[in-house]
Amino acid sequence: MRAVTAAVVMVVVAVGMVVRFAAQPSLVTLGLYGVALICSGTAIVLSRWGRTRVAGAVLVAGIAVVVVIEPLVRVGS
Repeated sequence: MRAVTAAVVMVVVAVGMVVRFAAQPSLVTLGLYGVALICSGTAIVLSRWGRTRVAGAVLVAGIAVVVVIEPLVRVGS
């Protein structure tokens, strides 16, 4: 279940990255969403290994990175 959730989050983050990058191209934006994609992929692998609690924490951390830092990047631009 968490692997599927992580995959859905990965798709949503990828779409968000494309939309955000098209609106305002920035290496910081690319890196920020890249970290979130890496966290989502890591959560999928951890879920497959049976480490679902750790996978959930990694997934939440990836989402938190985008939610917390993206507004700061917008202000700084």
